[in-house]
Amino acid sequence: MKYELINPDIQFSEQSHNTIERVLVNRGIPANLVEKYLNTTDEDINHYNLLGREQLEAAYYALTSAIVKNENALLVIDSDADGYTSAAVLTNYLYDLAPEWVTNHLFFFQHEGKQHGLADVPDIEEISLIIVPDAGSNDYIHHKYFADMGIPIIILDHHEAEKISEDAIVINNQLSDYPNKSFSGVGIVWQFCRFLDEKTNHNYANKYIDLVALGNISDMMSLRDLETKHLITEGLKQENLHNPFMVAMSIKNSFSLGGKLTPIGVAFYITPFINAMVRSGTQEEKELLFKAMLPHEAFVKVPSTKRGHKPGDQEKIVDQAIRIVTNVKARQTKSQDNGLSKLESLIEERDLLENKVLLFQCESEDIPKNIAGLIANKFMAKYQRHTAILSRAIVDGETYWRGSARGYSRSDIESFKDLCTESGLVEYAEGHASAFGLSIKDENIPAFIEFTNKALENDSGDVSYFVDYIYQGKDINPQHILDIAQLDYLWGQDIPEALIAIEGLKITGDMLTLMSPDKKPTLKITLPNLSIIKFKSSQEEYDKLYSDTGYVEINLVGTSNANEWNGNVTPQIFVKDYEIITQNKYYF
Repeated sequence: MKYELINPDIQFSEQSHNTIERVLVNRGIPANLVEKYLNTTDEDINHYNLLGREQLEAAYYALTSAIVKNENALLVIDSDADGYTSAAVLTNYLYDLAPEWVTNHLFFFQHEGKQHGLADVPDIEEISLIIVPDAGSNDYIHHKYFADMGIPIIILDHHEAEKISEDAIVINNQLSDYPNKSFSGVGIVWQFCRFLDEKTNHNYANKYIDLVALGNISDMMSLRDLETKHLITEGLKQENLHNPFMVAMSIKNSFSLGGKLTPIGVAFYITPFINAMVRSGTQEEKELLFKAMLPHEAFVKVPSTKRGHKPGDQEKIVDQAIRIVTNVKARQTKSQDNGLSKLESLIEERDLLENKVLLFQCESEDIPKNIAGLIANKFMAKYQRHTAILSRAIVDGETYWRGSARGYSRSDIESFKDLCTESGLVEYAEGHASAFGLSIKDENIPAFIEFTNKALENDSGDVSYFVDYIYQGKDINPQHILDIAQLDYLWGQDIPEALIAIEGLKITGDMLTLMSPDKKPTLKITLPNLSIIKFKSSQEEYDKLYSDTGYVEINLVGTSNANEWNGNVTPQIFVKDYEIITQNKYYF
């Protein structure tokens, strides 16, 4: 086990504020902006005109023209949590603005799988407008196809593209002067709604910042940006939590969430359920999920599908959706675990860790396409290296390897996607810098591995923990632990949870307890001013660390937690990893 200080040049301080400052500076927040970062305001929200006033006006004209004329419009729902929240914000806003038009003239298209944009949108008769939130900027051929049919297209997107389309109305922070490039599709939709507020003299947009927070968290937008951070903070406040799906999910997972919504809590206990439904749900189930995000639909009663329901029983759409997403997530988790097990065995069989990129070549039946990205994320985090899970595809008699790739954020290479493109050896690398679809021709695989090994030669490939503090033995500052624990509302993309290391900790038998040994064994190491907790333990692990006359010396890495019980708050450290250094039979 390896660990090192993130920034060894920063001096320790006993003051709470400087503990917070140290943690944030370690995460790329300049020291002179720490106070500002902790206290963002609405002034940190960029003006929507920076997205391009001309494009905003054109979109407004196309949209209001369809509404005034009672023409039909098609809203394309992108295949991820950001896509669903983007479509939900726009639908909810338009329902506030023109409920009868939404009910009778706004139609929805959901992709069968993980497709994006317009590629699989069929010709639909009597459609006069197409709206694509969170996708579609680079679908130039399809823009022209529909434009030639006289159908305007409004794109509300945040993905990179080569240019602004000549055949669509494109509102995109990557293709404009908008300074926040780490703003997801739902953020762009929300800014468009703010513009509509200006044009129609309403104030509807701010009702939906809870969904703005959910979409930005789910699409892993950087919390270093003040605008993104502010909207996530505001959107997760209890007084701003209105969306029926988010409310229901927060209640259902209240224990796991610690009774409050934080970015990391949402990322672990709400986002995965949406993604599971998008990847593994049926079309009917996905439609149910989307309706649960619409207040005018969520509380409508439908025939019950509960186990053991009686004929005529009914339940609210949102209640049914919560139950179904839970079931779908359970099925996906089982499939994911099977996939992880299969690929874990390939690592050793094929010496895959000998290369700088963890590249899996699978048969199409080995890993379901809809969970390849999830599994790639797991391996990327575990082995701390760029990862690609590719399956064989035969196209016109030629073999390609296609699938999902994930970039490791602490690599010397900032964008794994750009590295793949620069190699000149891939058919395509499309998506975000660290999460994208990848295709490589079979004959180019050896050259691709050679290229990435050379480009990443300075990446050690060793698993190492980057920590904020290193303590010696029992000499741990409990206040530091409590200070860090209070920052749980900050953790998220690019602001990872703080880690601390303890080296040379000597554990004696009287310090060690195995709690709930017959149910969920948990190891507890009791120190004078705090406790150290190791979940998912066992009797075997307890025996390995127990000594009745001597001690066992360990190094460990863990996270900070504040334990509240009967009004008392005490510091805890949750063990993430540890190693045994020595074992002494006697301890004097």
